[in-house]
Amino acid sequence: MVRTENTKASDRLQSEHKADGILRLTLNDPGRRNALSEAMLDQLGAALADAAVDARVRVIILAANGPAFCAGHDLKEMTAGRAHADSGEAYFTDVLKRCSSVMMSILQNPKPVIAEVAATATAAGCQLVASCDLAYAAASARFSTPGVHIGLFCSTPMVALSRNVGAKHAMEMLLTGDMVTADRAAEIGLINAVVDDAELVDHVNAIAQKIASKSPVTLAIGKSAFYAQRELPIADAYDYASRVMVENMLHRDAAEGISAFIEKRDPKW
Repeated sequence: MVRTENTKASDRLQSEHKADGILRLTLNDPGRRNALSEAMLDQLGAALADAAVDARVRVIILAANGPAFCAGHDLKEMTAGRAHADSGEAYFTDVLKRCSSVMMSILQNPKPVIAEVAATATAAGCQLVASCDLAYAAASARFSTPGVHIGLFCSTPMVALSRNVGAKHAMEMLLTGDMVTADRAAEIGLINAVVDDAELVDHVNAIAQKIASKSPVTLAIGKSAFYAQRELPIADAYDYASRVMVENMLHRDAAEGISAFIEKRDPKW
C-alpha cells in the first residue's frame, strides 16, 4: 500500500522475517521519498541493532516502497532546525551523528546487508546504498549526490561513496551532482549489478539465500576482517588477515566445513 505525507512515524520501516534466515527491512515513507528523517534513522538504527544479535537472522535485505529508494536527509526537518538559538548547529550535529551511526551499524553488523534498489537513491540515500555490503539495482534506478545544486556539498555521503567508487568517479558525482544511471553505477562499482525491474526482488532473494546457507560465524569473521584490513598498509593487512585465518581455522565451523568437503556431504552449521 502506498502511503502519503501522513505516514505514522511507527510505520516508516517495515520488518519481515523469512524462514530462510533473511530479514527484509523496507523503508516505508513514500510521501517523503523515504527520507532519512529522525524517525526513520531511529527505527532503522534500532532494527539493525536488533538484527545484529538475533540468531534467526543471517542476511539483511534493505529495500524501499514507493517512487524513491531514499532521498537522503529530510530537508524540511533540517530547515526547521535553523529556528534554534544557535541557528541549528547542535541539531545538525546531532542528526548527522545519528546518520553516521546508522551507516556504521551496517558496516559493523555481523550479518551481511544487501541493498535492493528499485528506484532513485540520492544524497544520504546514495550513501546508504554505498554503505551496504552488496547492492543490486533495477534498470530504472538512478543515483546521485546532488548537494552542490543547493549549496551543500555531500560530505558525509562522500565517505561511503569514496570507499566504493574510484576517486575520479566519486569526485565527478560530488562536483556535478548529476544523476547516474544504474548501468553507470555498476560500471563504477557503486552497485554489484543491474537487474530487470521485474526480476530484482527474486534476484536479491536468491543472492541472500545463497549467503544465508553459509556458516554465520564464518560470515561474521570475514565481514569484519574485510573492512578492517582495507584500512591497513599491505604488510600489516597480511599480518592481521593471517591472525584472523588462524582464529577461523580453530573454530568448530571450519573443522566441520572441511570435514564435510572431504567426506563429500553437506556441512551442518
